[in-house]
Amino acid sequence: MDELTAAAGATSHAIANSYVKGDFSGELLDKTIGAALRQTAARHSRADALVVPYQGIKWSWAELDERVDRLTAALLSLGLELGDRLAIWAPNCAEWVLTQLATARAGIILVTINPAFRSAELGHALKLAGCRALILASRYKDTDMVCILMDVAPELATGKRSGALPKLEFVIGIGEATKYPGFIAFTSLAEQAASTTELAQAEAITKPDDPINIQFTSGTTGAPKGATLTHRNILNNGANVSAAMGLTVADRLCIPVPLYHCFGMVLGVLDCIVHGTAMVFPGEIFDPISVLSTVQEERCTALFGVPTMFVAELNHPKFAQFDLSSLRTGIMAGAPCPIEIMKRVIGEMHMREITICYGMTETSPVSFQTSRDADIETRVSTVGTVHPFVEAKVVNMAGTIVPRGEKGELLVRGYSVMKGYWDDPGRTAEVIDVNGWMHSGDLATIDERGCARIVGRVKDMIIRGGENIYPVEVEDFLFQHPAIAEVSVFGIPDARYGEEVCAWIRLRAPLTTEELVDYCKSRIAPFKIPRHIRFVESFPMTVTGKIQKFAMRRAMNEELHRQETNTV
Repeated sequence: MDELTAAAGATSHAIANSYVKGDFSGELLDKTIGAALRQTAARHSRADALVVPYQGIKWSWAELDERVDRLTAALLSLGLELGDRLAIWAPNCAEWVLTQLATARAGIILVTINPAFRSAELGHALKLAGCRALILASRYKDTDMVCILMDVAPELATGKRSGALPKLEFVIGIGEATKYPGFIAFTSLAEQAASTTELAQAEAITKPDDPINIQFTSGTTGAPKGATLTHRNILNNGANVSAAMGLTVADRLCIPVPLYHCFGMVLGVLDCIVHGTAMVFPGEIFDPISVLSTVQEERCTALFGVPTMFVAELNHPKFAQFDLSSLRTGIMAGAPCPIEIMKRVIGEMHMREITICYGMTETSPVSFQTSRDADIETRVSTVGTVHPFVEAKVVNMAGTIVPRGEKGELLVRGYSVMKGYWDDPGRTAEVIDVNGWMHSGDLATIDERGCARIVGRVKDMIIRGGENIYPVEVEDFLFQHPAIAEVSVFGIPDARYGEEVCAWIRLRAPLTTEELVDYCKSRIAPFKIPRHIRFVESFPMTVTGKIQKFAMRRAMNEELHRQETNTV
């Protein structure tokens, strides 16, 4: 029995301490993704399900379900079975969605691979997961994906097994990615379809608690880890997120975020499957003009994105030419949203019910979300309240729950926590404790309303001469300066203080280092003032639009000839 068994029901304890528990009334969905799709297709057969304008696709739920059946049968005909791993390495496209749903229906574990991966990362992911099959596109931006695969395993071009990837038997090419005789064309898979009996048998043995997806984390502190998620994990998370947005079959969701990430495949695809909402993909990769035109032409009512995506849309020279009045709700996640951007999203993009989400791949992903009617301050300063069927707490370094409002590490427990990192019990034990709590690595506070605020990463906290400095606090302050458009604060090694504060800043108006330091001097404590300031044109970003502080830290260490140290 852990320390919350008695406290969970004690109102005085819950109010005093940073422990919150979501609504546990009602029931979680106890079905597979394949079953959920079949039920939605039966209820809303003629409604739009999948819209991909750049591919000329607009399928109803009945048509999508039928195409998923055909692909599922084809995968079974190859000899793939329950629990086998199939990887997909491609940008957003209809084939990606079909593959996600067909593997789920067959009980095949989908391994989602970042299309920006190169040979070492691709080889690591395919080998770690022991993939029997790979579906890949021909290109991602200017990168030849087939050539990268050939760097890893050239024998695959002739249909032979590779010594580097001994378990990989089938390579399936989307579009032009079929130039080698050893590859199977995605379009020809239906010709190999299994019988309806085999399809029914595969569905019958697939269970809600079976693993169905391996999502690779970013790997910024080592080789990428494969978070293993079940039908129950991600289907229920999609249901809870979409319920918070109030999605129905009348809605149309524009999804410019990548499918390889939980934002796209869970919050996008599975949100829509639960309610029969149309999923609309504006392009292979994010492009602000394609998003704006797709929202207008498809009359989308909901839109997803990270803050940088919304900024790019709002600041596009042609923004005012588009009619976005159909928009109502959506999700912004991945990074804090400046209040001025939120005001513009609500006012100029008409997204009066936009919600903010917080989570991590290992929790399927969302744990906290703001309500549709939350005030602007709540949406920009917090990530809302804890989700149904989820518990959360904030603890200090000794593992003790801290009082409301105090900083500490955020821990989460509930249905959404992953089964573990694939084939890596050691690293799993580092983040999921014996009581089932997932250690997020994020520094947070929980206020008297139960709203969480993310204030940084445990490993990003700067310790300068014994003073704890939270980068988000300094970022929030600096962003108030009218000349600053974007800012990122992090620590770098220092011989005297252990660490010093460094800030990378993108300006919207002229500003000198001296002027900025003078601005800080009378407003924040001296130890929080950045010692190193760099004005930059852009920040290094992940594919999903998250700023890569580790890359900036590495660049500064190289520039200043510093040696990296561990501070936490």
